[in-house]
Amino acid sequence: MEDDKYTTELNVAVRAVHMACLLCQKVQKGLLSSTFVDQFKSKDDSSPVTVADWSVQATISWILSETFGCDNVSIVAEEDVQTLSKPESANLLEVVVKTVNECLNEAPRFGLKCPAQALGSTQILEAISRCNSAGGPFGKHWVLDPVDGTVGFLRGSQYAVALALINNSKVVIGVLGCPNYPIKNDWLVKNQPPCQATPELSLTNPGMWEEGCILYTRRGSGEAWMQPLLHGNKKLIWPNSAKLVRVSSIEDPELATFCEPVEQANTNHAFTAGLAHNVGLRKKPLRVHSMVKYAAIARGDAEIFMKFARAGYKEKIWDHAAGVLLVQEAGGVVTDAGGRALDFSKGIYLEGLDRGIIACCGAKLHEKIIGSVYASWDSSNL
Repeated sequence: MEDDKYTTELNVAVRAVHMACLLCQKVQKGLLSSTFVDQFKSKDDSSPVTVADWSVQATISWILSETFGCDNVSIVAEEDVQTLSKPESANLLEVVVKTVNECLNEAPRFGLKCPAQALGSTQILEAISRCNSAGGPFGKHWVLDPVDGTVGFLRGSQYAVALALINNSKVVIGVLGCPNYPIKNDWLVKNQPPCQATPELSLTNPGMWEEGCILYTRRGSGEAWMQPLLHGNKKLIWPNSAKLVRVSSIEDPELATFCEPVEQANTNHAFTAGLAHNVGLRKKPLRVHSMVKYAAIARGDAEIFMKFARAGYKEKIWDHAAGVLLVQEAGGVVTDAGGRALDFSKGIYLEGLDRGIIACCGAKLHEKIIGSVYASWDSSNL
């Protein structure tokens, strides 16, 4: 173990993400039943943001600040309060306030502190705004994506709550909550549509998702753990319900499953298809919203994740930090397409990224893909 001093931080992070996942499940069920049909907005870049995004950010911000002290906590997160603060968003803000307070009221059964009295709109906007750190090469920075894969969330598909801790440029804690990702590891094979060219890991039977899971790790441990989401009124006894997960041992490309993003806006499916063919991958790609792709690699459900963004797209650290550490500590390899480690020291973006990101269950597959990138790149349109 690199440093036992992160025990407290990991403990709090797992509990906070657990609470956030249950919050998201409740909101998603409402969205799917049209109860909250108007409870999301479009940001300036046209990407969606929902009650869950703001509520999770406020909840985790409040927990971290109360636990470690506002002056001692630096949080880098995706959402701001610009849209939520507008007069026309008053009803939306009211729902966020209600959602956050309902979630924080459950904190004691997760071993965390709850507010002495209900938080008001000003306090919740402050909690969201507190997540305005720019990160950087020095000090500790929490990195939060409150709902990674909001499009998947709105579609009733995959999404994740991602929380990581970076210390002096190194990711030292990674926690990934996957509310719609079943514990059973044979789910992917049994539920892939046999005739669909590019299957998507999606929500077809809401009842089967009831558990969901949380994966977490600490730098230098060589271990990644998974636990089911807690439902009902049970108290969380952590880590009693957790079990070790490990990457797949498959090395043959013909047997490997590879994941890629669903949306085409920030990835090039044509290039990854050509690259997969050159490497010898024979299975169709599994298209997955959010960092659930990293979870699939870490727990051995898939072997490869490839993402090659189109020109001009910049990767954000909150989309990768927690997932990268999980895969690495579970025995896998994650680099850019040039084989270099991802750099989390430059602020909110993964600056200097060489073409794309490749995560693999092992070094042999990783080396084959890196080699094929160089052979395929000249003919690409990226």
